[in-house]
This record gives sequence, structure tokens and C-alpha cells, in this order.
Amino acid sequence: MEKKKRPDWDIYFLKIASLVATRSTCRRRRVGAVLVGDKRILTTGYNGAPCNLKHCLDLGCLREKMKIPSGERQELCRGLHAEQNAIIQAALYGVPVAGSTIYITCQPCITCVKMLINCKVTRIVTRNEYPDEFARKMLAESGIRYDKK
Repeated sequence: MEKKKRPDWDIYFLKIASLVATRSTCRRRRVGAVLVGDKRILTTGYNGAPCNLKHCLDLGCLREKMKIPSGERQELCRGLHAEQNAIIQAALYGVPVAGSTIYITCQPCITCVKMLINCKVTRIVTRNEYPDEFARKMLAESGIRYDKK
């Protein structure tokens, strides 16, 4: 009988992040995030509007209407980012995230990088790039390990 190969932990959690992204309500980019500590899922998050507010899937995308390029003017968006929602879930339910790893379907933006630095995440693993060079520079300066798979 042939032995099935198991995915390594990084691939396993990135696949879960991809599944989480399917809940996204963003019309431009579906992003999922999984905060992990000691190989256990702490919280998850996907990008979408705050609780009890209408989603871009319902109203249309403000950023598309205003022709705002990806990676610019993030404040002009109804949605929270996947990383932000994962951090918020941890705060709401009292889940410590210091020392954890976050798996994200794409590189975090500058706002999310700053949040991840301050909540003491020690490693970020992503699958795809995001057009935010400043975020990459600040991430390199932070000492947080960043791996793209």
C-alpha cells in the first residue's frame, strides 16, 4: 500500500487560509488569514465590511467606482482586511497572539504590517504579492520572519 504524503504545516495552513478567503465579500480581492500558535488555529479572518453593515457584494465597490488602484487609499473602502479581522477576533475572545504565525493568502498592506508588528506576531507566511513596497520595507525592518510559499 502506497503511503500518502501529508502537506507540511505551512501548506496546510495556507490551504485553510484559502478556504477562509471564500467567505470574503470584497469584489476585487478575496483574502483569508489564519493566526496560528503551536500548530493550532487561534483565529481566522477574511476581508469584508464590519458586522451588520452592507457588503460590497451588495452595494458595489466604492474603490472601483472611484478608479482607485490596488494598494492605494485603503481608507476609502468599506471592508476590513483579513488580518485585521483575525486580530479583532483574537481581541474579542481573549486569545493571545504574541509569538504566533499568521498565514495570509497575500502579502499584508502597510496598515496590516503595522498591526501585526504591534501584536507581536513573529512570522508571516503568504502565497501572493500585494503592490505595497513600503509594507515590505517596514516588514524587513521589523525582524518578523516573512516567507512567501
